[in-house]
Amino acid sequence: MPASPRLSVLDLVPVRSGQTSAEAVTASVALARAADRLGYTRYWFAEHHNMRAVASTTPPVLAAAIAARTDRIRVGSGGVMLPNHAPLVVAEQFAALEAIAPGRIDLGIGRAPGSDPVITQLLRISGPTADVDRFPDHIADIISLLDPDGATLRLTNGREYPITATPAAAGSPTVWLLGSSDYSAQLAAQLGLPYVFANHFSGEGLERALALYRDGYTPSERHPVPETFLTVNAVVAPTAAEAQERALPQLRMFARMRMNQPLRELETVEEALTAPADGLAEELIAPIRSRWVIGDADAAAARVRDLAERHGVDEVMVVPVAGAYATEAVDASPGRVQTLELLAGALHPPVE
Repeated sequence: MPASPRLSVLDLVPVRSGQTSAEAVTASVALARAADRLGYTRYWFAEHHNMRAVASTTPPVLAAAIAARTDRIRVGSGGVMLPNHAPLVVAEQFAALEAIAPGRIDLGIGRAPGSDPVITQLLRISGPTADVDRFPDHIADIISLLDPDGATLRLTNGREYPITATPAAAGSPTVWLLGSSDYSAQLAAQLGLPYVFANHFSGEGLERALALYRDGYTPSERHPVPETFLTVNAVVAPTAAEAQERALPQLRMFARMRMNQPLRELETVEEALTAPADGLAEELIAPIRSRWVIGDADAAAARVRDLAERHGVDEVMVVPVAGAYATEAVDASPGRVQTLELLAGALHPPVE
């Protein structure tokens, strides 16, 4: 049997019907504490905006809350959508996180908007931050600003102006480049940065992106060899039947996204099971389901091992997308906690 990969978590802080944002965040804090207890490697928050089913709008804020409530797990963003923010602000936020939890911070950076065109315009109204063409330069700026020695800006009069993201830094976060295209893979290779393909969202082009990244990698001082891992949506339960039921609310939301339908809070399992059948939605759900890890502990563990071996990675970041039954507490996410517990137990059973 191949060695089991390390496990990590990507959290979008899902919001279900009848649940407030505060209750959704409380549930995610408990989930992160479970991941810390179970030995997961890292816990990242995604950046999404104006989505009724997603409360992860501000990864740095959520990461700070989790860093303060966990002991060993790495925390960070998966990712910060850089064109929405000034590079100096991002550098300052993550330098502060590094001061809160030294040696435990990851800064994952992407260039997608994380929302619809209207919200994108509101986020980028300040102008210079919206210069997507300067994305590589802005990444380089952030890396320089995060360095304990800081960066130097040359003014028009020729004078040099020193800038640091924080005074007296003792270390800096690990910067990861995220994406779902050939562009992101090639840029990460060119810059000598760790790279993650958004397999949980796209699923198309994974093999090509990893090949481009690995084949074109330029070693850097901090990252002499390419580093990458795999992301995947996962629902694990005591039985395959329960896993399929708990997967249905998120599967239906993905189908609505593909159909360009209005998004709302996640359905409960009961709401998803009793909703009217939609032929087109069912056609869309089937291929989505085939790319997810859905099943009991043994089946899910086997699938995760296979994915890791097939793509040559030693870490898999799961997005625990298990839905909730109507009877479950609104300030908890038992299905998501169960996913992490069962998967960790099957892949990394405790040594007697």
